Amino acid sequence: MTSGIRFEGVSVAYGGNTVLDSLDLTVEPGEVMALLGPSGSGKTTALRAVAGFVRPVAGRVLIGGRDVTLLPPHRRGVGMVVQQYALFPHMRVEDNVAFGLRAQKVPRSEIPRRVAEALGMTGMAAYATRYPRELSGGQQQRVAIARALAIRPGVLLLDEPLSALDAQLRSGMLAELARLHRELPDVSILYVTHDQVEALTLADRIAVMDRARLQDCGTPQELYRRPRTEFTASFVGNANLLPVTVRSTGTGSDGGAVVSFAGTEVTVTGADGAADGATATLCVRPHLVGLGEGPNALRGRITEVQWRGSTHRLLVDVDGHTVKADVRELRETPALGDAMTLHFAADDAVLLTAGMAPGGTGAGVPSGAAPGTAAPDGTPVPVNAAAGASDG
Repeated sequence: MTSGIRFEGVSVAYGGNTVLDSLDLTVEPGEVMALLGPSGSGKTTALRAVAGFVRPVAGRVLIGGRDVTLLPPHRRGVGMVVQQYALFPHMRVEDNVAFGLRAQKVPRSEIPRRVAEALGMTGMAAYATRYPRELSGGQQQRVAIARALAIRPGVLLLDEPLSALDAQLRSGMLAELARLHRELPDVSILYVTHDQVEALTLADRIAVMDRARLQDCGTPQELYRRPRTEFTASFVGNANLLPVTVRSTGTGSDGGAVVSFAGTEVTVTGADGAADGATATLCVRPHLVGLGEGPNALRGRITEVQWRGSTHRLLVDVDGHTVKADVRELRETPALGDAMTLHFAADDAVLLTAGMAPGGTGAGVPSGAAPGTAAPDGTPVPVNAAAGASDG
């Protein structure tokens, strides 16, 4: 099977409601692309457009360079795993895994070997003769993944596959998915999630979505360390987003800026696109904020202390603005109301200006998708009614 996915101006709408707006995005062969965003952002709709469960009202979907926009799901060569597992309760594990192979009319003599191979990859070979009711949630999810892999897809679609698992199982499954990716270097994976930890852990790149549009796209390191928008900064990791006024730009050889926050001037290195006198937002991650005197010192009073095991999170009021600092566990916990001085390095801060547009592959474009297709009674429905209307 060929791999790689491309969205070319893909829009999906139900009636007059656009749920995916002009998506341009490329998933390279062998790449894991996470679609990250809140509920209703359009990420699940994008995945279903690849699977063939919804039909775009505009644009094209290509898999391995082949236009599949109008092809039915079973002819696209994709494997899909959803959060509800969707296993057949009356079938044993081995029969669940074999289901897709039989649907593809794989020779009967080859099916047992393919089933054993898929179960071995997911660590479920010893459970081949059990029924789904005899398995834990994590084991059922492994079976669902094995079923998707058995057909040897060029593209694997994962729709919030870990959301129904508890924290410990989720951590284990993340490690298993990372291992599977290493063992399947040619398979392109599109991974839908609202969990930033999953996206940061698994993805080669992350596409950040909100309100039916692509907001940003880049590697986890790029989006975390140098976000281009306030939405990216707040959704990919935790961030202090502080309102500032730009005093001067182009300071020094690094092209940074001096900005004013709460009556204090601070220096920031990442200040592309800033203009003197403009209002902007200063982004600095809580774990990069230190205690005591240092560069870019801010003075305030503690309003809350949160113990998190190995760390303390301090919330400090600086002239009416809350600044968060995540520091190593303190031997002596400061009291509420205590004076506190915080600092951060200029290199650890990013200046976000209102005019900054999301960059990277597949930046969003203006809306204007045509109305969606409708059933004979006028009710907008996806192509595959069993898939249901998208909520993500």
